[in-house]
This record gives sequence, structure tokens and C-alpha cells, in this order.
Amino acid sequence: MATAHEPQPGVLHHIELWVPDLTRATRSWGWLLGALGAQPFQSWEHGRSWRWADGSYLVVERSPALTGDRHERRAPGLNHLAFWAGSPAELDALVAEAPAHGWSLLFGDRHPFAGGPDHRAAYLADADGYEVELVART
Repeated sequence: MATAHEPQPGVLHHIELWVPDLTRATRSWGWLLGALGAQPFQSWEHGRSWRWADGSYLVVERSPALTGDRHERRAPGLNHLAFWAGSPAELDALVAEAPAHGWSLLFGDRHPFAGGPDHRAAYLADADGYEVELVART
């Protein structure tokens, strides 16, 4: 049986996103992940990663094996990643700052309740079509 200090089965280890432009992804994802408490973790020719205190991390990589040039969230595959964003005020601050870092607000006509009247969140997309959902604590 695992102790409190050992990773638990089923807990997320990492996410790896293949991106068409590493510089652009580093700008947008680096800001967002840093704002959500992740620290720079790894850096190599084709990628970067950021890690949280629990050990989970997210990678953006411009792999030489990449076959496309844009992510399509509405196609089969990954639609979006969802992160806790803190309080409603912290969510609002992230949304206000996001455009300066390459993110645009989706579903603006229904923001911040695009997910329903009891779900306060922001849906953002980066320049490459990746979507994140930032969820406020209630």
C-alpha cells in the first residue's frame, strides 16, 4: 500500500502537448502554468515543461515527428484541459491578463457561466487552438 509520500495509482503523472510553435507555446503556456502555481521544470531543444508541487507536470514539445500544424479541439482527441483557478477573483484576474499572453476568451457571451449556472469558469484558447477551462472555487 502506498504511503502519503508515494504517488497513488491513477493520479496524473504528466501531460504532453505537441505544439506547432515552441516559442509561442512557451509564451502562452508558460504564463498560464506559472499563474497556476507550476514552476519551470525541464528545457531541451524541442520542448519545455512546468511542474507542480505534487510532482505532476505539463510538457509542450515541438517534436520532429509532428505531422500537422494545428490542434483542432473539435476533432476526435483532446478537447481541453481543465485546471482549478482559485477564487472567483483569481479567475477574473487570469481572464483579464490572458490576452496579453496569447489566450482568447471562448463563449464570451456566456462567460463566466458557459458551463452552466452553477459552474463559474473561463474557457480560453491559445493561438494554436488548445483550450483550457479555468474553474473557480465556489
